[in-house]
Order: sequence, then structure tokens, then C-alpha cells
Amino acid sequence: MSKNELLTIGYSTLATRLHGIKYLDLFPNLVVVQNPNLENLPDINKNIVRLELHSKGVAKSRNAVIENTTTEYLLFGDDDVEFKEESIKTAIEFLETNKDISILLLQAIDETGALRKRYPKLAHSLKLTNSAKAATYEMIIRVPAIKKASIRFDENFGAGAKNYLGDEYIFIADALRAGLNGMFLPIVIAIHPTDSSGNFHNTKEDALVRSRIFARVFGIWSPIIRLLFILKPPSKKFGFRNSIAFIFGR
Repeated sequence: MSKNELLTIGYSTLATRLHGIKYLDLFPNLVVVQNPNLENLPDINKNIVRLELHSKGVAKSRNAVIENTTTEYLLFGDDDVEFKEESIKTAIEFLETNKDISILLLQAIDETGALRKRYPKLAHSLKLTNSAKAATYEMIIRVPAIKKASIRFDENFGAGAKNYLGDEYIFIADALRAGLNGMFLPIVIAIHPTDSSGNFHNTKEDALVRSRIFARVFGIWSPIIRLLFILKPPSKKFGFRNSIAFIFGR
């Protein structure tokens, strides 16, 4: 079986943004369109499967992608992301030789070629303490392992939900707690624009949502973990008032 038959790129989008997807013809593409209400949607070729989902929330869309993926691996895509074919092939080679890895995190750059955020320089295993900044379009999963462990995105989190952040981190945390293994590799797999609908602006509500994410991941230990997160250099990540809101969740 060739590399391109092992991996599906699964996109989540709205009907109004469907035209902007940059497909890679080398791989099967699965597109979940939420609340399709437009006529004359763009034509699709034989390498693209399109599903319609009458609901709201990116986590629901991602879960539909997982449910409908039949290949060994799945790379999550957004409608404003452009993927690198050679990097995907390299990632597949790694996963094929490391069968114990069920989640692989990689890197993304912006339209200028700069890394989207501060990434570690070396490969490392994923833990609850180093996966909080994961983005979905940086993630490849081993589908059979994820399905067997019944890991899905928490639909109370992510874009379109009240808690509009954190679905990726919670997904990874649930997988790790279920006994699955994850790895980060310093390989650029995607180009994602700096100005994105997923950006947040360090408001009090952002801090409160992040507080709920930590509560979901760490339970009764979350206040201590949130305090340690704030104290870890560089400190005062949210400003003083928002940091207090983050620690106490109110």
C-alpha cells in the first residue's frame, strides 16, 4: 500500500468557506460541511468525499471526520491551511516504523515562513504538561487506535461552543490517560495564516475558558496546576486581573 493510501486529510468547514480549501490530490480528502445552506456548492472530484453535518461546533465536525475515516491515519485540516506533501510522507514513514505512537504533533509556519509559535527544538513524547498549545492542523492520529480507545473531541469545547478553545488539548489528554502514546516531531507540515478566525485576544473570557480547559483536564488539581502555569516563566501571561480569573475560574 502506498503512503497516499494510508492517510486521509479530514477538513471541517462552513459552506461559505468551502471554496477556499487547498486540497492535496495525492491523498484522499474528507470534507465535513457544517450547516450547508448554499446552492451551487463547488464540484468535487473522485478523491474528495463531502459530508453534510447539520449542527454547530468544530468538535462535532472533527468527530464526524473521525467516524467516517477508514484509512490508518488522519490529518486534520482547516479551510485556511495549506499542507506540505513531503512532510506528510515523512510523518507517515515515522508512524509506520513506530507503531506504538497514536498521536503525532508537528509544526506550522505562517504566510511569511515564520514558525507559528515557539516549538521545542527536539522530538519528545507528549505529556499533559507539554501539549496545551497543540493545534488540530498540526495533528495526525492513528485512527484504529483512537477508535478502539473511544477517544473523541469533547463537544463542549472548541470553536462554535461556549468554551471556544482547548478541544485539541483535551483530545490529547484523554488519549494519554487512556494509555495511548503521542510524539512531537520538529517537522513543518502546514502553512497557516497569522490572521486566523481561531485567534484569541487575551480577554477575561479567554482566561476563563482556559481555566475551564484545565479543570476538564486536571479535575480537582486544576487550581494548583493553573497557579503553576501562571508562575512558569514568562509569568503574568494574561495580565494580573485575567491571571486571577484564570487561577480561580471566575
